[in-house]
Amino acid sequence: MPSLDWLNNRDAERAAQKVPYRLLEAVPELCSGAADTDNMLIQGDNLQALKALLPLYAGKVKCIVIDTPYNIRSA
Repeated sequence: MPSLDWLNNRDAERAAQKVPYRLLEAVPELCSGAADTDNMLIQGDNLQALKALLPLYAGKVKCIVIDTPYNIRSA
């Protein structure tokens, strides 16, 4: 499986392994469209969202777009 490599990559991988899995909760008042669609918009911490999706979609997702924080002066 292809992966990206960046400064402190190994530290990030170890930190990600320590994050527990969480359940996603639908917020009905914010939902629109057909309920049987596979599309989702998730608001929250990127790592927690990805960990929540992993058990259901591992090996099935072609693309995930994440709006990353910029200018935080961190690796």
